Order: sequence, then structure tokens, then C-alpha cells
Amino acid sequence: MPSQESWNVTLVVSDNGRTKTIVSARHAAEYRQGEKQEIRLDGGINVQLINRDGSVTLITAGRGIVHDNQDIEAFDNVVIRSADNTVIRTEHISRSSSNRMIRSDKYVTISGPSRTIRGYGFESDDAMKRYRIFHASGEALSK
Repeated sequence: MPSQESWNVTLVVSDNGRTKTIVSARHAAEYRQGEKQEIRLDGGINVQLINRDGSVTLITAGRGIVHDNQDIEAFDNVVIRSADNTVIRTEHISRSSSNRMIRSDKYVTISGPSRTIRGYGFESDDAMKRYRIFHASGEALSK
């Protein structure tokens, strides 16, 4: 049973006055177990990761979890769009707040202006400038 619930919520994560992450959802339920706390989000979520250079990486998904250490998980039709319009589609990601890395062990499709890469598992920095895909296959267009 949740300790509290909210509807149409926006959570802002900041550090020393600088906004790092903005999370919006239709419904949020906070769960506590001992010292641990997590906020479960559903009804569609929107996560804006504000990168160090000020650009924004946008994550949308059906549902998610914000852990008490500010790590975020997203599930169900996850779409990640970077500032340069690279798009990643998968079913689950986890984002570490400590090293600002996004990871998945699920099937992923990474699309950009001149290439599409598919495979199982990936990791990337928040800005999606440096990413690695595991067990990949793909296609590239020559210009």
C-alpha cells in the first residue's frame, strides 16, 4: 500500500540550485520499506535529462520508478530522444544518477539520420553522444 499518492505530478531533481532532471507523470505512488523509498509512476511518464551542456535528452515511457538515490527506471514503450534527434526504442532502461549513464539489457533500436542499429543491450551517456550497443546488427546509408 502506498504511503501517499499524487496525480498529474512533476518532480524536479536539482543539485546546488541547478536542475538536473524533470519527471512528469499522470500518477505517482510513494512506497516506503524501512529506510528505502521509491516513487512508482504510471499513466505515461516524461523524463527530461538536462545535460551538462544545457541540451535536453527526453525519455517517454508507459511507467517508471524513481529510487531514493535518484536512479530512474522506465518501462513499456520506452523512447529516448537526444538533442541531435538520435532515437532509441526499447522496453526497459535504467538511468544512474551517480554516473549519468543510461542502460538496458533488452532489445533496442537506435535510429539516426544515416543509420539504424538494432541489438540486445546498450549503454550511453545522458546526452547520447557516446553509446555502445551489445549483440548488434544494423544498416547504414552512404551519402
